[in-house]
Amino acid sequence: MLIKSVKGKTPSYGLDCFFAENSTLIGDVKMGDEVSVWYQAVVRGDVNIIRIGNRVNIQDGAIIHGTFEKSSTHIGNNVSIGHNAIVHGCRIHDNVLIGMGSIVMDHCEIGSNSIVAAGAVVVQNTIVPPGTVFAGVPAKKIKDIDINLQKNEIERIAQNYIMYSSWFKT
Repeated sequence: MLIKSVKGKTPSYGLDCFFAENSTLIGDVKMGDEVSVWYQAVVRGDVNIIRIGNRVNIQDGAIIHGTFEKSSTHIGNNVSIGHNAIVHGCRIHDNVLIGMGSIVMDHCEIGSNSIVAAGAVVVQNTIVPPGTVFAGVPAKKIKDIDINLQKNEIERIAQNYIMYSSWFKT
């Protein structure tokens, strides 16, 4: 893992985290407990702050960044950021799944208990209401989340990544 300070700011993290050997953490990044940052993922807090809650997984190839003097990135608790997703200068609330290859752009807000589908592009300033699924390019609401989808996707994936990371900590 590469941990790099920028302008006097060094990434910090809580307890029981996992960082793959080729993951990258840079600058003004603060993470909670049970966070995992997977292979070739980049969390780059060089131009603005990045704040990440507890039980967050940032999967292989994902990029977390912001925009200089304009947009910081805030990720809540129990969030899964899918493989090769880009999360840029936005706010993601608790219990959210950001699908593989999706893009969430500056000044977006992803409400709690929501899913951004794989490959979706959430364009700048979009508000995703809590409890919804957004998909497409540009991303639009396709349905409300029912309790089964919340349990079987959002919660299951977040829990699985805590388990997966334990395999690498031995």
